[in-house]
Amino acid sequence: MSTLLTPRVDIRRSADRFATKIAWLDSKHSFSFGHHYDQDNTHHGLLLVNNDDVVRPGTGFDTHPHRDMEIVTWVLQGSLVHQDSTGHSGIIYPGLAQRMTAGRGILHSEKNDSWRLEGEKHTDPVHFVQMWVVPDEARVTPGYEQLEIDAELLGGGLVPVASGMDKHDGEAAIRIRNRHAGLYAARLQPGGSVTLPDAPFVHLFVARGAVDLEGSGPLGTGDAVRFTATGGQRVTATEPAEILVWEMHATIAG
Repeated sequence: MSTLLTPRVDIRRSADRFATKIAWLDSKHSFSFGHHYDQDNTHHGLLLVNNDDVVRPGTGFDTHPHRDMEIVTWVLQGSLVHQDSTGHSGIIYPGLAQRMTAGRGILHSEKNDSWRLEGEKHTDPVHFVQMWVVPDEARVTPGYEQLEIDAELLGGGLVPVASGMDKHDGEAAIRIRNRHAGLYAARLQPGGSVTLPDAPFVHLFVARGAVDLEGSGPLGTGDAVRFTATGGQRVTATEPAEILVWEMHATIAG
């Protein structure tokens, strides 16, 4: 596929993202989302949504539906309580990978109820990134999976978070229903670096901190880069940083 594509490195700055700011939510959208629509910014590869959300304590997303989507949630600060119509529930916190398969239809809610962890009320917001990729097939049975990978992140390298690719069998923390996509996370200390995958489509998101991208220069919190038909660049932290990287070997048709 990469031979049919024009190599490109497309840097998207944090301040240029769509924004939704209401009393309980501060959300930044890397792609068209909700009433924010740009026909030239609907996806990259298989990634449709990369929402950077901050939710006030005691509030959150009430029960709402999803269908035919693989949804991965990655918490940066605080804790998020998930409940869904299939009976699954869990508390998502930093270092814990979570995937929800919407399949033929699911209802779920997500709330900042972090005080449940300690038995007393806290005033901290919950900060998380939620990412959606399309599945290989529609109308599958809805599902849910979570797994802690905090220990693996201590190594400073790219750690598989969620993947459907064969190369991650037995390695990725959680499985998604797309054999062409995989998500990695890395926590980097200053001077630490990782090499990006080489794939037809790669998406780099700086969830927090600052890094230097080989050949392109500095990136800060909220910045993203969309790579087409290229990869292998080094990403080096210039201050403590956390990055999320999608490797994708297909794109959405049309």
